Amino acid sequence: MALFPITSNFEGDFVLQLVAVDSENTMDEVAAAAAVHSVGRRVRARPGQILRVRRQDSDEFLPRTMRVSESGLKPTETVEIIWEAPKH
Repeated sequence: MALFPITSNFEGDFVLQLVAVDSENTMDEVAAAAAVHSVGRRVRARPGQILRVRRQDSDEFLPRTMRVSESGLKPTETVEIIWEAPKH
């Protein structure tokens, strides 16, 4: 367990945020930590949608239960936080 800095590029926000997460946080927890800095400030909440994490410029999301320590992310690497409608 260690603090791990990431740069959050949150969908709909024009500000990149440096966010401290824990190396054992899941991607869902990373998304929630990033949301604190954007949702309700510069980004409107989207009830019913979930937040997903992917590397900057990647097309594929990281698994929601993957831990930061398992992801291969480097300190201060930029991740995109994207809204996703739930699959039915």
